Amino acid sequence: MGHYRLGVLEGDGIGPEVVAAAVAVCEAALARRGATVEWVALPMGWASIRQGGTAMPEATKAALAGCHGWIMGPHDSASYPPEERARRNPSGELRHHFDLYANIRPARSYPGVPALRRADLAIVRENTEGFYPDRNMYAGAGEWMPTPDVAVSVGVFTRRAAERIARAAFALARTRRRRVSIVHKANVIAMGTGLFRDTCRAVADDYPDVAVDDYHVDAMAAHLVRRAADFDVIVTTNMFGDILSDLAGELTGSLGLAPALNAGDERAMAQAAHGSAPDIAGRGVANPVGEILSAALLLDWLGARHADPAPTAAAADIARAVECALAAGARTPDLGGAATTADVARAVRDGVASDE
Repeated sequence: MGHYRLGVLEGDGIGPEVVAAAVAVCEAALARRGATVEWVALPMGWASIRQGGTAMPEATKAALAGCHGWIMGPHDSASYPPEERARRNPSGELRHHFDLYANIRPARSYPGVPALRRADLAIVRENTEGFYPDRNMYAGAGEWMPTPDVAVSVGVFTRRAAERIARAAFALARTRRRRVSIVHKANVIAMGTGLFRDTCRAVADDYPDVAVDDYHVDAMAAHLVRRAADFDVIVTTNMFGDILSDLAGELTGSLGLAPALNAGDERAMAQAAHGSAPDIAGRGVANPVGEILSAALLLDWLGARHADPAPTAAAADIARAVECALAAGARTPDLGGAATTADVARAVRDGVASDE
């Protein structure tokens, strides 16, 4: 293709800072590979609410439908007005609206960066159902209170969702070390996560070149702490994947390093795994690496989706430049360094332009 239309949603808290870093790095990487990009800035979150709108305006969703993908910053939905908190949060709304069913969350350690465990793994999280009430129903939410003292939350598990996330996980494993670990809680949630486990096992038959095993989620949490380096691709349900990816991010250095991609069949959204960190917003010390690497995942997805080597190569350039920048000491305070957000972004952008 050579030309892409990508949305930009800055988000709340540190969102504008880290998204600006990701956009600058992506633009440099795509230019180096001969591709061009049209950035489409769109309102969301507090910026939209303060203008008299909603956290996720219908006009923003309509504009995103005309984009190949987009970069989204974190949101601070817990601080939104009550009427906004009653709706799906901005990220959940986009995942639901565009059926972004695969949440890919890599976690890896980097040379020179302090880490509790050395690892290079990817958690593939089902993104549309499970116990998350903001996205597990066609209409309404899977949570209600029949009395002020009783809350009911419904978990939804379907064969269709389990099968397509399993295929995403096995396809990813074929590009890595060819091992998939299925994580569930079938000893207690026998029907729901049992269906998930059994469906993933059935999909495994179509990938005989990929080794497969499975673990209860509590056991996996312990195994990650003890031997994270042994795992390659972990496929799991919505809530389990959310929790385990935060654990993996911290074990390998910092949640600020943790990228994420929300992908469907037609579009994808880059959004780092971390939150909006309002306590450090505007101070210039937020770690932009998670958002930068999320944008790289988006470029890689675009390359595969459109059979275009340019964004694929740009994504590889960004990954290389991040590793070099971190090794050279471009580290924000969460990594024990003194670099600013802008320092890290500049180091990565300069690295993208280098052939070293």
